[in-house]
Order: sequence, then structure tokens, then C-alpha cells
Amino acid sequence: MQQKNMNKTIIHCDMDAFYAAVEARDNPELRGKPLIIGALPGERGVVSTCSYEARKFGVRSAMPISEAYRLCPDGLYVRPNPKKYEETSEQIHKIWDTYTDLIEYISLDEGFLDVSGTMKLFGGATKIALEIKRRVKEETDLTCSVGVGYSLMSAKLASEEKKPNGFFEILSPEALKNIIINRNVRIIYGVGPQTAAELQKIGIHTVRDIYNRKEAVIRVLGNHGRQIVGLAEGIDNREVAAQSKSQSFGREHTFQQDITDFDYLKDVLRLIARELSFHIRLKGTYCRTVTLKVTYKGFKKITRSKSGEPVNNTFDIYNIAAALLEKIEKHPVRLIGITLSGFTDTQTKQLSFWDLDKDKQIEKRNALMTDLQRKFGIDAVKTGSELIAEERLNKDKTHVD
Repeated sequence: MQQKNMNKTIIHCDMDAFYAAVEARDNPELRGKPLIIGALPGERGVVSTCSYEARKFGVRSAMPISEAYRLCPDGLYVRPNPKKYEETSEQIHKIWDTYTDLIEYISLDEGFLDVSGTMKLFGGATKIALEIKRRVKEETDLTCSVGVGYSLMSAKLASEEKKPNGFFEILSPEALKNIIINRNVRIIYGVGPQTAAELQKIGIHTVRDIYNRKEAVIRVLGNHGRQIVGLAEGIDNREVAAQSKSQSFGREHTFQQDITDFDYLKDVLRLIARELSFHIRLKGTYCRTVTLKVTYKGFKKITRSKSGEPVNNTFDIYNIAAALLEKIEKHPVRLIGITLSGFTDTQTKQLSFWDLDKDKQIEKRNALMTDLQRKFGIDAVKTGSELIAEERLNKDKTHVD
């Protein structure tokens, strides 16, 4: 295998405990405390994120709030404030936009920047990375960890190497191999608990074991094994999937174990649709196109889209995505997501005379729900279906990113 993109220079930016850091920034009494952002103790829900002080107790993102409270009963529990996080994220993204237009926005607080074509304009990738750290701190009073690499995997591992508030560079396959050789196989992109368990059955626990038994990895895992061997060798040909924030907006979940239960996938879609609906309702916009994104076991990716009348409520977004899910092949799934696009500020919908009153009632209900969620957070209002979906995900041992 050959490395096709050795001339690439990638920067990975990742804010440190983003939601918790924003809350601590705005309320000094929360600083230095075990802070958990998510549902409150006694409520159904999960941890959105938590401070590094809370992580010392074993609290982690996506953990059921009941488990977090068992581990950290003296922690400070705060409901998330999505609007505040989005506004801060916009500030951060504007800083990134200064240095390249080839940016893959992974989430509000994380992204890959391909600076291959622009780094000479700014004095090199190292200077850009350090400048991003400086500006983020000065303009938002938050810290971020930044990594520079020759590929997506090397840049992401570099940003994780010195967290929090870190900076690190991994500039060649040799440097990558030297860092990961004695680490658990889970450090390789795409190796989750299930894949790691398969490797452990044949005595492969570390990256060094992969180097020593490449054929065994391929024999057990097939094409997925070939990809793992390649990544362990530092070969990563993935490109930064640049996107325009103004053209689309999405959310996705990566499962740590492949999912074959499509009813479970629908529950995940319901909660994703809820989050996306809240986001665009806050902005007073509608979307014409809903796109379902799925990555199967083995990393085969597909997308399915449907365009039609503008929508912005959870029910419509979910129903469209669920209908698209019904039509795809039923193979094990490792990632699922929804992307909205074709935004408009007006809802141009053909209504009959008899629909007018019903539509006004729905509009009033949506406006009330948006107002409550704006004031008290997205968890302030939940439908029965959303509660059932959330409860099922909380009980499931498979966590999502």
C-alpha cells in the first residue's frame, strides 16, 4: 500500500470539554469543580460532556446520568444551553475560516483543516496551529487542543496527545508508528470494542502485535483488517470532506459496536432529528432536503436524500429519515446521521381551507416548544416517543460518540 497524500498537511482542532468550559467561563463558581452537563440527577438522559475534574471520577460523555451520579454524587449538574454553545462555536469557526476553506466541521467544537495550499501564506502549519490556540483563548476565553499531521488520523492523534490545552505534531508515518507501537489497538481509527475483542481472540492486543501478525489481522477481519493494517502503518488516504456551513447542517452518531437492530437505529434517528430541529427552529429556518447518512461495517458509506416542502419540526425530519432508512440494505451499521440542507426562511406549503386551522395550531405548538427550549434547554420539552427512545438508548450498553 502506498500513501497517496503525503503532501497533505492537516490540522485537527478540538475544544477542551467544550460545553463544560463554556459554562465555567460564564460562571466562575463552576471553575475547578466536577461539572457534568446533561440531564439532572433523577431525570432520564445522558451526559453531554463534563469537566476534566469530573472525568477523574470516571464520568464520560454519553454515560447515563444515573451512572454519572453514582460515580460522582457531589458533582455539579447543569442542563445544556445549546444556543450559547452554538454562538461560541460560530466564533471559533470564524477563526478557523481565516486559514483555509477546506474544513470538515465534525461538530460544534471539533474540525479538520486542510492547510496544504495555504500554510505558506501564514508562515507554516505550526504557526497557524499556535495562532489558532492564541486567538481562541483571546477571543472566547476558552482553550483548545491542536494537532498537526500529514493525515486525518495523525492530526487527530496529535491533538489528543497533550490534552487539555495541548499542541503536538506527527509529521510522518515513522513518527506515528513510534508513538502508537506499544499502545492498545483501540488507538487505530475504526477499531472499536467489537473489533478489538476479535483481535484479542487471536492474541493481538497492541499495535506492535498488528505489525508482527498482519496476515492474521487480514485473515480474521478481511478488508476491514487491511484498512487497520494500513492505518497502523501510517497509511491514511482519507481527504478532508470540506463543507459549507451555510449549505448544510447535520449530526451523526458512531457506534462502538456495529448495530443490526434497525428499530434501535430509528431511536437514534429520532434523537438526532430532535437536536437538528431545535437548531434550525432557533434560527427561524426550514429545510427542503433531509439526507440520511450511513456507514456500514467495513466502512462502506451511503447517503439517501429526499427533497420536498420546507420542514423544521422533529416529527417531519424524523419521518423522512426513518422512511429513507427503511429502503436501505439491512447490513450491520457503525455510523448513522442526518443532514439538513436547502434552507429557507419561509414555509411555502400548499394548504387546503380545512388545513389552515390545523396548521395554525401546529405552528403555535412549535413556537411554544421552541420558546421553552430556548429558555430552559433542549431537554425542557420531550414527546412520549422521544422519552421512549432516550430510555432505550440509556439502557443499551452500546454508547455513541
